[in-house]
Amino acid sequence: MRRLACRLLDTGPVLVLAVIAGAGSFTHIRETATEHGQTGWMAWAVAVCIDLTCVMAARERQRDKKTGKGRQGRITWPVLVLTGGIVLSLAANLAQADPTVWGWITAATPAAAFLIAVSMLERRATHPDPPPAPAASPSPAPVLASSPVPELLRPDNNDTPGDGLAPALVDYARRVADDHHAKHGRPITRDTLRAHLGVSDQLASDLLRALPTA
Repeated sequence: MRRLACRLLDTGPVLVLAVIAGAGSFTHIRETATEHGQTGWMAWAVAVCIDLTCVMAARERQRDKKTGKGRQGRITWPVLVLTGGIVLSLAANLAQADPTVWGWITAATPAAAFLIAVSMLERRATHPDPPPAPAASPSPAPVLASSPVPELLRPDNNDTPGDGLAPALVDYARRVADDHHAKHGRPITRDTLRAHLGVSDQLASDLLRALPTA
C-alpha cells in the first residue's frame, strides 16, 4: 500500500495535468471544427482524432526508442504523425484566441501542457523505477557432493603409519594434483587442493607435503 501511495503521489499530478490540459485543447479543437462546418458529432470526432493521434504517436515514438528502431534515423513515421498532430492542435487552439500575443500564448497553453504531460507519462512508462535490490546474504561454502573424500577418511582407511594420512586419500590428492599440473602447467597450491577436496587448511597442507614422497 505504501508503494502504491508513493506511485500515485508521483504520477497523480501528471495525470491531473494531462486530463485538464487535454480537456482544454479538446474544447478548442471542437469549437474550431464547429465554426468551420463540422457540426454535431463530427466536431467531437475531429477533436478526439487529433488528441488521440498525438497520444498514440508519442507512445510509438517511445516504443521505438526502447526497441532501438529510432536509432535508424531521426525522422520516423511516429515522429511525423506526432508533428502533424501538434501542428493541428496548436492551429485549432490559436484559431480560438484573440489576435494578440497573450491571446495566442494562453490559447496554446492547454495544447502544450497536454503534450508535455503525455511525454512525461510515456517517459516513465519506458523507464520504470527499478525495484529495490534484496539484501545481500552471505553465500554458503560450496559443497562437493561428488567428492570421495568423506569415504576416504573412514577409520578403516587410516591404518597408515607416520603422518596418519590414509593412503587412499593421498592417492586421490595426487591424482587431483597431477590433473591440475597437466591442465595448467604448474603445481597445485594448498588453497586449490583444499577447494577440490573440500577439506580443512591443515589437512590440505599435510596432503601437499605428503605428495612428493607419496
